[in-house]
Amino acid sequence: MSWWVLHVDMDQFIAAVEIRRRPELRGLPVVVGGSGDPTQPRQVVATASYEAREFGVHSGMPVRAAYKKCPQAVFLPSDPAAYDAASAEVMDTLRSFPVVVEVWGWDECFVGAETDDPEALAVALRAAVEERTSLTCAVGIGDNKTRAKLATNFAKHSRSHAAPFAGAGEGSAAGIYRLTAANWREVMDHRPIRDLWGIGSRMEKNLNELGITTVAELAAADVDVLKKRFGPNMGAWYAALGRGLGDTHVTDVPREPVSRSHEETFATDLVELPDIERELRRIAEEVTREVVADGRTIQRVWVKLRFISFYTPIKSRKLKTPTQDPEVIATTALDLLQKFEIRRPIRLIGVRVEFVPPDAN
Repeated sequence: MSWWVLHVDMDQFIAAVEIRRRPELRGLPVVVGGSGDPTQPRQVVATASYEAREFGVHSGMPVRAAYKKCPQAVFLPSDPAAYDAASAEVMDTLRSFPVVVEVWGWDECFVGAETDDPEALAVALRAAVEERTSLTCAVGIGDNKTRAKLATNFAKHSRSHAAPFAGAGEGSAAGIYRLTAANWREVMDHRPIRDLWGIGSRMEKNLNELGITTVAELAAADVDVLKKRFGPNMGAWYAALGRGLGDTHVTDVPREPVSRSHEETFATDLVELPDIERELRRIAEEVTREVVADGRTIQRVWVKLRFISFYTPIKSRKLKTPTQDPEVIATTALDLLQKFEIRRPIRLIGVRVEFVPPDAN
């Protein structure tokens, strides 16, 4: 038997949890976010059902904007406790199989397994999750995490087609897709680099400036050129990404958090500097107290501002000496504030602190 990596991605997870407890909403456009009141300002969509997405509603957009696009939608408040519980149901279901489950969030995880038929395993996983939780998922099959993660996108797409994509591998079915070294070039070479896991709009632009627009061009790019542009580590990583290389290790040991952040969107924009400084200090002290309560020490501080234009610059500073002192963190945050050009009202302030690694204490 061979070692396979599967990526399990739940379908419209938050909306699906809400629909599970309100079956009468099935088939209706559902939008979840904030208080559930679309007339209230400064709220963001957490997720939207597939029916709502057809109207252009998507996660991350203001709830008010979602209401304009789809006023007939059912708007519901976010309920993190319910999503925690539902996620635990899903992960426990997967753990009932002889596999290793590495949780990456409420709605996704990697599954490592030794098997001679990964498609059969994927079918069994999907069936068990649906039977025990009434929630559905797609499964990507790969020979590493990179390919398994990308395969999930094709698995979701394949459900709307009569047959799976070419090169998917024998046994592939709707909601399941295999992407490995054997079919990587056939499936991925012609695709834009934005389709790769970890390539956002900013990196896409940077790579385009080097004449790299497709996955095949990234795979063939001069590694030295990439290292010169993006640094030795990231340059090598992008070169490997173009060839679909990635980690094969799956662990059930929870990932150790490396940072914590607090951010707050204000009901009324902040205009006066004393008000901005007061709120920044409060947020910095709050996040520091939480970190210290967990026994962690801070080595770097970030400050994020979002202006009414939605321009969101971020500044950071590494501390000369790691600390657990809220006053030091607040003072550092206020020093960073001076590096911003504050010409417009501020709608959001965020503070993130990075921990000293446990083995460095």
